[in-house]
Amino acid sequence: MGSPTNPGQYDRTLLMVTLLLLAIGLLMVFSASFIVAVETRGDPYYFLKRQAMWVAIGLIGMYFMSRIHYKQLKRFSILILLLNFVLLGMVFSHFGADMGTEARRWLALGPLVLQPSEFSKLALVIFTAAYLSSRRVNIHNFWTASLIPLVLVGAVFFMIQLQPDMGTALVVVAGSMLVIIFAGMPMSQVAGLTLVFLPPLAYFTLKEEYRMQRLFTFLDPWAEPSSSGYQVIQSLYALGPGHLFGAGLGRGKQKLFYLPEPHNDFIFAVIGEELGFIGAVAVLMLYLIIIWRGFQISLKAPELFGSLVAAGITFIIAVQVMVNVAVVTGAVPVTGINLPLISAGGSSVFFTLIGIGILLNISRYGREAVVRKEAA
Repeated sequence: MGSPTNPGQYDRTLLMVTLLLLAIGLLMVFSASFIVAVETRGDPYYFLKRQAMWVAIGLIGMYFMSRIHYKQLKRFSILILLLNFVLLGMVFSHFGADMGTEARRWLALGPLVLQPSEFSKLALVIFTAAYLSSRRVNIHNFWTASLIPLVLVGAVFFMIQLQPDMGTALVVVAGSMLVIIFAGMPMSQVAGLTLVFLPPLAYFTLKEEYRMQRLFTFLDPWAEPSSSGYQVIQSLYALGPGHLFGAGLGRGKQKLFYLPEPHNDFIFAVIGEELGFIGAVAVLMLYLIIIWRGFQISLKAPELFGSLVAAGITFIIAVQVMVNVAVVTGAVPVTGINLPLISAGGSSVFFTLIGIGILLNISRYGREAVVRKEAA
């Protein structure tokens, strides 16, 4: 097993695929946004420059997290959780910003604008993993093991829901629940908790009229082609003409003020239109490699905490990819979940890279990595 003084090498496959997705992301953000950037900002490179800045900051954060032993996260897990609640609370203070929408999801801290809910995904995974890997916890006893993490997950869900941001709130819940399940929660408890969470989930979904519209519109977007069905229809119009090899990089038409958020939530539609079926599948294959390597790191981690953190981070990335692609293809109602490492969005790319930095760190102490080093 690894130790702080005898780490192995990083998972090079994970690192290289991450860098490749970042490069694809920068290329596609520019392709999808340069016309909009000229019209709205007077600078065709506006969104590209912002994304490149956050990628650079994220890479620094990834390197930093890959060098600090991941077990330090366990020591500071409570502080990380408290910081998460402070940041979520600040969204509703004078530091909060709506960024031109009706939702207050961002913090304006000088020149930087952060979305605290992106941090919540990591914070809850780290705390839940730290709590459940404690020797004092019996995972089969609901009251001493799962109750505290679930209460905290519920509190974070409620605070994010107030912004409102149902999509991110559900990703946070899903990531934390997977950590609890991986820790060994009995399936009878999982089934019971599912039944408990369904009523509040249904309530929050049905209480907002726009969510009801999205829920019914995705079943038949052409019923409301100029309103609630507009995004999905335009996305499908982008994917269809892409055919096998696409229209060519930069030659897509739906990004020309037809497709909303072409450089953000619906960037996969631009990929499908410009790079075709082959390009879209290639991008998905890169994500599958990241997910495969992430779960391999989890399985080979030297102890429970590292295994749970790696599984939680990997699952969060996987859920975001699946939901984003499902939205773009009209398989599920529209939610504000972007495509990790590719969509424009500073907080998303920064905290995703922080999470991958943690995965790289855990990979250095995995059983296989250390065996390779000792045999060299």
